[in-house]
Amino acid sequence: MEAAIATVNEAHFCKKLRNPVTFASVSVLGSSLPHFKSPALTPRCRIFVTKASVAVEEKIRTKAAVIRIGTRGSPLALAQAYETRDKLIKSHPELAEDRAIQIVIIKTTGDKILSQPLADIGGKGLFTKEIDEALLNSEIDIAVHSMKDVPTYLPEKTVLPCNLPREDVRDAFICLTAASLAELPVSSIVGTASLRRKSQLLNRYPSLKVQENFRGNVQTRLKKLNEGVVQATLLALAGLKRLNMTENVTCVLSIEDMLPAVAQGAIGIACRSDDEKMATYLASLNHEDTRLAISCERAFLEKLEGSCRTPIAGYANRDEDGNCIFKALVASPDGTRVLETSRKGPYSFGDMINMGVDAGEELLSRAGHGFFDH
Repeated sequence: MEAAIATVNEAHFCKKLRNPVTFASVSVLGSSLPHFKSPALTPRCRIFVTKASVAVEEKIRTKAAVIRIGTRGSPLALAQAYETRDKLIKSHPELAEDRAIQIVIIKTTGDKILSQPLADIGGKGLFTKEIDEALLNSEIDIAVHSMKDVPTYLPEKTVLPCNLPREDVRDAFICLTAASLAELPVSSIVGTASLRRKSQLLNRYPSLKVQENFRGNVQTRLKKLNEGVVQATLLALAGLKRLNMTENVTCVLSIEDMLPAVAQGAIGIACRSDDEKMATYLASLNHEDTRLAISCERAFLEKLEGSCRTPIAGYANRDEDGNCIFKALVASPDGTRVLETSRKGPYSFGDMINMGVDAGEELLSRAGHGFFDH
């Protein structure tokens, strides 16, 4: 297990991006994650800033923590871990005591292997497996995940009883030269590792090209864009907001233009199923509207047996009348076929699970055998 205990500087939401910024590296068993330096902006050029919004310094702990939070080590993952910590302290002031909460950084297989598509090395569980193992081995007490990385099955003896309030679910278009996808010249290359984004993009704009294995954290992908590896990219707006990097956004895509991934924008927190103390802490943080929406979307995904090889999108939300509106689609990887459906019903757990399952059954029937092979 590769893990390190670290603390994050409280000023992790930094100054405006027009100032050059360099942040410390995270030490993980003697190796270091790379520094990201933000180039200064000049009046004649527009360069996207690849900053980390959290600065991390290794620190030896001398006092046992009340709660050890397990997380990946990317800037976004750390921002989510510290959001969790802040909410815990707000709900339980006794946790504000020095060293009451520790952040344990765990390097996952998905973080180590960036040269191959996720589908070729095992899928989404690559970002959660090592963290789950640390939880089961009692090396951490709770695990903070991006919910769209969490497989539809959970390891035995673990539960995921808590979702924090959901951030904006939409995708952001980021480009140096065009104001929108429609303005990109023919054969422009858009970088994305997401088959969901690729299929919807090519369905609407077949003249564009996609660089598929466009992986790495937010800072890495913006750096590649600056270097001209691609002409544009698509990123989750939620991550950019949590990193305080929305000034990089060229425009925000509507739900109608780009249906989000199942559970996009949601943070989930897991604990051991027999740990009543942690379950009590997490119950105080849970946002029930978010939990119900994610349950609906994941029921849909589970019915489709979705993976990183299948372009699937789904979004549940509460409408102005208090009902659940669920929109879903499946697509062929080349974007030539997109099948959509929607459901409306009471905003309650059982009804929303049924909506997700029913939508999945409908799209499976309409897609037929071999739909995802194109």
